Amino acid sequence: MSQVLPAAGSVLQRSVAAPGNQPQPQSPEDDDRKVRRREKNRVAAQRSRKKQTQKADKLHEEYECLEQENTLLRREIGKLTEELRHLSEALKEHEKMCPLLLCPMNLVPVPRPDPVAGCLPR
Repeated sequence: MSQVLPAAGSVLQRSVAAPGNQPQPQSPEDDDRKVRRREKNRVAAQRSRKKQTQKADKLHEEYECLEQENTLLRREIGKLTEELRHLSEALKEHEKMCPLLLCPMNLVPVPRPDPVAGCLPR
């Protein structure tokens, strides 16, 4: 069974022509009030959009600064890691010939943790 739907215009005409839906005539004061309210709403919407844009701009600037800081810190971590490796190797070479460590009084070896392993990022 197929149903025939009424055209959109006919539904609209019926709703406008319905007895309870008759538009009331507006006074000039009502028109002025409506115009003022729309203008006030328009200004508020503009202010809100401007504020939202400023907030987004500020967040973007903060993001850029944090990215730059992050890059610098990563470079510093790389340099410090390399320096730690270099100094650890120098210490190992020194320990092989250090007279204080080779002294007979120090025959008991003292286990020391690897300084590089404890400081490297995981």
